[in-house]
Amino acid sequence: MDLKEQIYSVLVVSASEKFNQALPEIFPVSVFSPVDVVFNISAAKRALSERDFDFVIVNSPLPDDTGIRFAIDTSDSYNTVVLFLARAEQYHDAYDKLVRYGIFLLQKPLSMTVFQAASGWLISARERIRKTEKKTLSIEDKMNEIRLVNRAKWLLISELKMTEPDAHRYIEKQAMDRCEAKRQIAEEIIKTYGN
Repeated sequence: MDLKEQIYSVLVVSASEKFNQALPEIFPVSVFSPVDVVFNISAAKRALSERDFDFVIVNSPLPDDTGIRFAIDTSDSYNTVVLFLARAEQYHDAYDKLVRYGIFLLQKPLSMTVFQAASGWLISARERIRKTEKKTLSIEDKMNEIRLVNRAKWLLISELKMTEPDAHRYIEKQAMDRCEAKRQIAEEIIKTYGN
């Protein structure tokens, strides 16, 4: 998918009415949708338990907490990019706590130009996470295939008394001769000889 066609979901945790009213300008629906707004940490936790978000924006402070612990937990537990907005007096303390978790941090008040630049950083970070997720899935698929082929080899060894190299060659030759993946050959062997 072309990056220009990509739509990003956003969870905004903010009790500031002024900030919340500016959200349509900050997050245009052509790029960001849905943009869900909650007013406290409890509601944010519920929202995250119900669906995944590409971005979580924490506009600190909040009525029930500063949001620092929530930002850390979110960054650790979900494949989402977190942006923390801190007041000037809170900024250095928040920075010391959040930076090691890969959480973006901006000091308030913010100009629209700064926020638009930050949106670009968020998108870049999310795309990097997406790329890593794809690599992880690819590695998991390869590991599953290796497990299947190994299980099929051991069935050939135990049922047909083949040696391990012969079982390996047999699976590879069958895959090549039939123009099928080794996974498919292994699944057939497991189906035939498995208990």
